[in-house]
Amino acid sequence: MGNLILLLLALCAISYCEANRVPIISNSVEQVKEDTLEGGPSCLSFPVKIDFFFSSAGAHAFQISASDPDGDTLTYDIADPAGHFSANRNTGEVSIIKMLDREATTHFTVHVSVNDGQYSISKDITIIVVDANDNAPTFRNLPYNFNVPEDKAVESTVMTVTATDPDEGTGGIVSYKIKQVIPSEGTNMFAISSTGGQVTLKEPLSFTDKSAFYQIVIEASDGGGPLNGAPIIQSSNTTAFLTVTDVADQDPQFLNLPNEITVDENSAVGTSVFKVQARDPDTGINDAILYSIEDTNAPNLFQISEADGLVSVSTVFDREALLNINAVVELTIKATEANVNINGVHASATATLKVTIGDVNDNGPLIYKCEGDTCTEHSSFTGDIKEHSAVGLSVSGFNMRVKDLDQGENSRFLLELNGPDKDAFSVSPTSSISESNVLLLVKDPSLIDYEQKKTMTVEVVATDASETSFVSTATVTIQINDTNDNVPVFEKQTYKLSVFEHCVDGTSVGTVTATDKDELDEGKLNYTLLPESILAYFAVDQTTGVITVKNGKLLDRELTSSYSPTLQARDSGGNVGTTILEITVEDINDQTPQFSREYEVFIRENNPLSITVEARDGDQPDTHNSRIQYAIVDSDYSGNFTIGRETGIITSASNLDREAIDSSLNGVIELNVTATDMGVPALSTWVKVVINVDDINDNKPVYLDPNYTFDVKESITVGHIFARDADQTEYNNRISFRITNGLGSFLCTSEPNDNGEGYMGIIMVDPDVELDYESDRKSYTLNVEATDLGKLMDTVTVQVEVKDVNDLPPVFPSNLIMTIKENSPPVEHVGVIRGSDADTNHSLIYELVSTKCHCNNTWGPCEEEWITLYPNGIVISSADYTIDYEKCDAVDMTARVVDIYTEKGRNSTEGTVMINILDMNDNAPEFIPLQEYFVVLSESVEQSSSVASVYATDKDSAENAKITFEVVGVEFSSSNTGENPEQMDIIFSAETSEQPDSLGNYNGVIRSRQSLDPDKKGRYFVQVKAQNLNLSSVETLELITVDKSFRVGLRFEKPVSEVNQNLPNIRAVLTTATKAMVHVVRVSSESTRQEQRNPVTLLEAYFVFPNGTALDSDSVVRILNSKEVYEQYGAILHNYGLTTILSGPTDLPEDNTTLFILIGVVGALVIVLTVMTTSLVCVRRSYKRKLKAAKAMNTAAMEAAENQKAGPVVPGTNKYTRDGANPVLNLNIDSATDLGFDEDGSSADRESLNSLDYNMDMNMSEKGSMPMTMIAEEEEDMYESVVEPLGAALAQRGRRTDHESFGLTIANPALNTTDL
Repeated sequence: MGNLILLLLALCAISYCEANRVPIISNSVEQVKEDTLEGGPSCLSFPVKIDFFFSSAGAHAFQISASDPDGDTLTYDIADPAGHFSANRNTGEVSIIKMLDREATTHFTVHVSVNDGQYSISKDITIIVVDANDNAPTFRNLPYNFNVPEDKAVESTVMTVTATDPDEGTGGIVSYKIKQVIPSEGTNMFAISSTGGQVTLKEPLSFTDKSAFYQIVIEASDGGGPLNGAPIIQSSNTTAFLTVTDVADQDPQFLNLPNEITVDENSAVGTSVFKVQARDPDTGINDAILYSIEDTNAPNLFQISEADGLVSVSTVFDREALLNINAVVELTIKATEANVNINGVHASATATLKVTIGDVNDNGPLIYKCEGDTCTEHSSFTGDIKEHSAVGLSVSGFNMRVKDLDQGENSRFLLELNGPDKDAFSVSPTSSISESNVLLLVKDPSLIDYEQKKTMTVEVVATDASETSFVSTATVTIQINDTNDNVPVFEKQTYKLSVFEHCVDGTSVGTVTATDKDELDEGKLNYTLLPESILAYFAVDQTTGVITVKNGKLLDRELTSSYSPTLQARDSGGNVGTTILEITVEDINDQTPQFSREYEVFIRENNPLSITVEARDGDQPDTHNSRIQYAIVDSDYSGNFTIGRETGIITSASNLDREAIDSSLNGVIELNVTATDMGVPALSTWVKVVINVDDINDNKPVYLDPNYTFDVKESITVGHIFARDADQTEYNNRISFRITNGLGSFLCTSEPNDNGEGYMGIIMVDPDVELDYESDRKSYTLNVEATDLGKLMDTVTVQVEVKDVNDLPPVFPSNLIMTIKENSPPVEHVGVIRGSDADTNHSLIYELVSTKCHCNNTWGPCEEEWITLYPNGIVISSADYTIDYEKCDAVDMTARVVDIYTEKGRNSTEGTVMINILDMNDNAPEFIPLQEYFVVLSESVEQSSSVASVYATDKDSAENAKITFEVVGVEFSSSNTGENPEQMDIIFSAETSEQPDSLGNYNGVIRSRQSLDPDKKGRYFVQVKAQNLNLSSVETLELITVDKSFRVGLRFEKPVSEVNQNLPNIRAVLTTATKAMVHVVRVSSESTRQEQRNPVTLLEAYFVFPNGTALDSDSVVRILNSKEVYEQYGAILHNYGLTTILSGPTDLPEDNTTLFILIGVVGALVIVLTVMTTSLVCVRRSYKRKLKAAKAMNTAAMEAAENQKAGPVVPGTNKYTRDGANPVLNLNIDSATDLGFDEDGSSADRESLNSLDYNMDMNMSEKGSMPMTMIAEEEEDMYESVVEPLGAALAQRGRRTDHESFGLTIANPALNTTDL
């Protein structure tokens, strides 16, 4: 029976082995970026002190995706002829060991295989190399050397550069720019097409004026693209060399023209005079120059050599023949290039050479007769001169000029006189140069006598000063002229003449003439009056001698009665004869009588008047012209006076009466008295005679009315009475008033009447007495006297009736308060002010004085006049402004009540009216901006978590200002490209504060109604409504999410408690170092490290900036690894235990220990049954595996002994030889459980296995950690040396000394030792 069971088990095992299925590879095509890093540690060089280690297999390329239907453990392998990849045998992760190059190979095939322990399957996978921007543009067709003619047109292309970039996309698009031009003056001369590389000329070139050589540094840049995870723009530079070539585009230039030279006349033919030099300014060509004479003002005198420009004499010339050109020959020299220029013509230029002809003495002096500008050669001349002319006078009518055509000293000549009369004359000048006018001057006047000789003759001799053989002569005949030698004579020495004063201009006074014996003066005498001052009065005809009045108005007998001028006669020779004229001025009646003064007399009234007036006449005495008669001109009072016609005595007809004179004249009488002469026509004048009649007191005062009656009010003036005195002086007519009865209650004062008629008596109540209308006496009878200073008087009766008076001020109501709602319509009724007045007769009006407004808790002047007060006391709102409670909540109005009937005392009273403004709900809530956005850590947000806050205020007050917040909409905008904004459910709520803060602002806290998805990347737009009764406003909040991809894990070799204790300091150091806000989300112990001697704590945090951006783990590592940050904060973080910054997800593995135990128990039972059933058929495989393990351990032990290391590592496992390590090698196999299936094994195998266990126990007793050792299994392919990261780290730490600086190690929790 037992054998049957064993047979059945064996059959089942055979069936199990044969039913094992083949693994499946699902990869076909993989894309790998060419910038994926190669294998091996990738670390930063100095000064970075924190090392970051990638997997020893290199950067991840792709994953071999395979599965086994039986769930067998798979091993992986890859065959790559080019050696780019290696595969992790256990995981199938393919890593880069040799960089890819897309530009060399865009795709290729690798061979991968998968083995499940029984079957092996392989497959070809196509690798597509994805481009990275790893190439800079490369210039083609180098070097760039170009020759450009200097006349190259502006905006034309001078060269084209080409650069290519093998990268794809924008990384392969090349753009160009000019970085530098040498020399720098050429910076603006060139431009380059950014896309085509054509270099164009922007300014003209010049071989001579600008640089002839340019170096242009050109940069070629690609459009940028990703490289090693960052956008990179690649560029390269090259230098283009541009040489400017010269062209024939400039005219020749003279080097020594224009110029001036001198050549003597009569020079021999061929004499060299000047050598012209010119050059070609096109220095790069330097063409030959040909010379010629283009033009001249004297042809054929000079010639020029075409080849060398030598100017020489071509014919003998005479300077004097060239005087028409001032003996200066102008030669226009032309320089012509031998070859044609760029325009196809021979370039040329001209310049002037002036040749001055030098003089030699080859001409003698010649004598010329000149008429105007025309001179002709003559040998005889005529002239004339007066007899006995003074020495030095010249002979007139004599136009002689001597010329010597030579120049300078060669033209000097000498002059002298010969002939019979040479002693009477001299010649001037005696010597001269070139030319000179000749004068004959009187030398001896006595020899020149008309009576002795009528004509005289001399000879002028001109001799060359240096060549005496050159002589010219000319004869001069001189006519002697007779002179005037007689004086004019008058018949009398004195002539008596007369004329009336003020006669008509031109009136003839008389005719006086003289005679001259000279015949030539007959009828030619000229008459003149002397002195010149007489010419203002009289004139004389110059030829006839008739004397006339020039200005009759000036002839005034009363001023000058006679004149005695001198009459002068002058002949043609200037001889003068004189006589005296006595002119008498006859009188006419031209003087008006004149009073010597004005007359004023003072006389008392009631007396007669007598006064004498006198006038004088300036005409000739004792004639009718000077005799005077007097008269009084008719006037108002002229009839009361008479005047003596001949004597001028004025008398009054009777005694004078002051009161008979108009009072407005103030006693003054004015008479106009005339004085008239007896001449023809008669002349008269007048004078004012003022008579002042003094007043005497000869009249008494008289009242204008017989009696007076007045109605008088309390305590004021009673009335006015009037009286006048007929006397006209103030002293005599001044009136004073006196009340003779009235019980002393009244006073009376005197004042002049306003109209000037007498005086006014002002009756008033005595200030010490007050009339009282309410008393029993309401009327008074007064007797008033009017008295002048002479005690003359008059009396009148005055009746006074007492009346009531308005003398009390009005009363303004107190504590008056009114209200009005804000935004009330214009002219809205507010209230009424009602004042009062105790007087019986009053009329009250109201006036607005001022207003104050209560604004912002402060009283001050109102900016707008919201309140209007009508005169009837009605208060209304202004029609011009709208009342706003939010501006001011109260108005304090000061007003005045006025009694317009007030007659005495104060007529008004001021008071205040408080007008309270009632608030209305007229303002919607207003959000107060705090920040543009809020940053939310999605992972940290749970239900009821606060994610943002808002503030709002309402300008209204009390209930009108209360605000509640509500979330009305949520929208999520993903940061992933191509995703549209998403309307979401209301996943947020708003919580409103019950009371406002000190500023009156309400706060709303925005909370999440649920946990947020930590994987969502983007922004939440939350619409929050602020509600106030029936008014509301909406604000959109922007919540920027930080997803869990930015969660950074920091590993500390400290207990959790110590990390929590130092957490504020750790956060502060990290915040200062990274400049980001550090949000710690979890501090926990790593479960995979709990069994180690040193506790390890994992701190998980986000590094977030205020703008919503965050740092990932790589960025945090890069910042902490920077030299500046590390030197400042590295030691501090090391002291807190920071060792590693994790890359990738930092989720801790779940602690499923119980589950693992249960699965392990079940698995153990399955394994025991499987081993029992398969041992019969698979014993050979079991023994083979044990032998492999035994050999491997022996090899490890030998290697450990040789290397003096602490212990080996078992291949195929990730644990050390200690508890919990290899479940096969460390399993204590009990013989009781041995089923006897290993009988084929030898005892040596057991001993070898036991010895291996013994060696492991021995090695474990040694101090220190065990280093890593790589052991290759037999018959298995190993593509690379595998180093356990954790073992390497521990071994490295064991060798570290206290003086070494610590380093942070980046670890990938996705690959831990247990998983391996």
